[in-house]
Amino acid sequence: MISVMSVRVAVALTATLGLAAACWVIAVQQMNGMNMGVATSLGSFAFFAALWVPMMAAMMLPGAVPAVLRRTRDGGMRTVPLFVGSYLAIWAALGVAVYLVYRPHGTVAAGVVTIAAGLYELTPAKRHFRRGCHDRTGSGLGFGLDCVGSSIGLMALLVAVGVMSIFWMAVIAAVVIAQKVLPSKAAIDVPLALAIIGLGVWIIVTPASVPGLTPPMM
Repeated sequence: MISVMSVRVAVALTATLGLAAACWVIAVQQMNGMNMGVATSLGSFAFFAALWVPMMAAMMLPGAVPAVLRRTRDGGMRTVPLFVGSYLAIWAALGVAVYLVYRPHGTVAAGVVTIAAGLYELTPAKRHFRRGCHDRTGSGLGFGLDCVGSSIGLMALLVAVGVMSIFWMAVIAAVVIAQKVLPSKAAIDVPLALAIIGLGVWIIVTPASVPGLTPPMM
């Protein structure tokens, strides 16, 4: 016999992944044709916000599934919408910061930011926030802050190389999901950090060969 809790967990899982899938469709439709690599302009704040929110939901909800299921078991279904909503609110707030500081930039700047993102992967701060993002079962706000702290370097990489790039969005989303779901292991984390640093060097040395980094006409 299927228990009530099993049903609740299945509903929470389906709803979370369904929302993420819908947001992927919305984000891809909105981003289609918008990527200009490092020369990308964000447009008006309203336009950017309408893109950023589904983009973050698409990227960040799949990796949050274990936390959502823990919240369902600990607090019941009624606590899940608030947990997910406050978690996504943290990522939406990050979008405000991105909009305020972002400017179209050059490939050298993109490479430097990418190298810095790789170095951040090796820091104690990264490990601290990643543990919280992996294990926290409290509020959605606290969980969101830990996950932003864990993924801030990867998000900076995305913004630097192509904030409207579907390709880079998918690549970074895959890394973020893996880091949220899997425990930290030096055998994986260190090569990943070195690969990101190598990508930064590649961007600086031969930017034209990096997918989606420069506009098609360049």
